[in-house]
Amino acid sequence: MANKAAGAPDEDLLDRALGAYLGLALGDALGATVEFMQPREIALQYGVHQQIIGGGWLKLRAGEVTDDTTMSLALGEALLLGERTGRRHDVGLIAESFAAWWRAHPVDCGNTCRRGIQRYLSDGSLEGPYNAGDAGNGALMRCLPAVLATMSDETAFKRLASAQARVTHSHPLSDAAVLGIGQLLRAVLRAEPRNALLARIDAFVQSVPAFRFSPYPGRASGYVVDTVQTALHFFCRHEDFRAAVVATVNMGDDADTTGAIVGMLAGARCGAKALPADWLARLQPAVKQAITEQTRALVALNPGVP
Repeated sequence: MANKAAGAPDEDLLDRALGAYLGLALGDALGATVEFMQPREIALQYGVHQQIIGGGWLKLRAGEVTDDTTMSLALGEALLLGERTGRRHDVGLIAESFAAWWRAHPVDCGNTCRRGIQRYLSDGSLEGPYNAGDAGNGALMRCLPAVLATMSDETAFKRLASAQARVTHSHPLSDAAVLGIGQLLRAVLRAEPRNALLARIDAFVQSVPAFRFSPYPGRASGYVVDTVQTALHFFCRHEDFRAAVVATVNMGDDADTTGAIVGMLAGARCGAKALPADWLARLQPAVKQAITEQTRALVALNPGVP
């Protein structure tokens, strides 16, 4: 373990945390090109899609990211603002940050996230009633800052992860996905060995049978069940970061989000120093800088961890 000054974040943890955040952005940028395409269409057009080239239905510039990354950054900004102003984990600040993000006209915003933000702007509520249509992956895709801000406090993680999710998504499957994948990510960031991670994943899917992914059903839609199954399947199947993300996004459909979630998990496993240099070189410099600065600030909220 690297040496560190008293109260400073552990450098190994910081590398894994930065790997997770940059990995999320890389998976997002790679997957956005083939979002809403089917595997056969991807194969016909690209063979194997494995380069960050932009384009896609959003007509992105090479290295540009979508709402998966920018909404995560909005959540992180709210958490850091809360620390600075004595409003730690304030859900009102989170909702305001999401609203500011939406007002700035992001390149994309999912229907459920949009509906939740508009509800907040309309009546000030920080959580809506149960909605059968809220079982999408929008709350899961942005959960990383909540994990990083609470590495030293599992109870705080559960409370914060659920609260940020319910600003836009009010469905038990969304809640379960955010908590289950968030707990897995916490374990990966702590560098738990592979056997322990696999046991943790098995326990998770036993507790929520809807998320069972073996045999893999082969669906990669924005339905949170499909997203979780896809993420767990490819994270478990491929130890290598690039291989895991490439295999994931070539399933198409909601490829930016499935790519982002697998990139987050696989990036935490390998660390920032092991991420593909050619992909990092394509990521927009402003995005890399924002992620790097935010990751350091969030990890610094947990002195003495791991």
